[in-house]
Amino acid sequence: MDVKPPISITGYDLERIEQLLDSKLYLNAPGLDALKSELQRASILPQDKIPAGVITMNSEARFVDDKTNTEYTLKLVYPHQANLPNSVSILAPVGSALLGLSVGQSISWQGPGGRDLNLRVLEVTYQPEANGELHL
Repeated sequence: MDVKPPISITGYDLERIEQLLDSKLYLNAPGLDALKSELQRASILPQDKIPAGVITMNSEARFVDDKTNTEYTLKLVYPHQANLPNSVSILAPVGSALLGLSVGQSISWQGPGGRDLNLRVLEVTYQPEANGELHL
């Protein structure tokens, strides 16, 4: 059994993601159950209390797949922004896997085509909350 690391998300992000989950537009999106599971196990923090090294919505992070030693830099976004360069939707399996992870944490996840990934966060290069972009 694979143990998942503890994760933290902001109440603001939780609210917006729950709106997505309630939307008929994304009713059949793949990975919804995995995202719901991630939300259920998350610690919910106010925006001004979330540590700077945590991946929140609209954060950009560097991470590595330890299985292939491939490094990526991606921005975690909402589905309507997923066409932006170097972005990944929260509804994509890797997006929901990264939400709430902190620098140094790893998570095993199934990627596109059923490929196993072992993602480890190297750095959060941008986080809205750490830059004072709060939605209170």
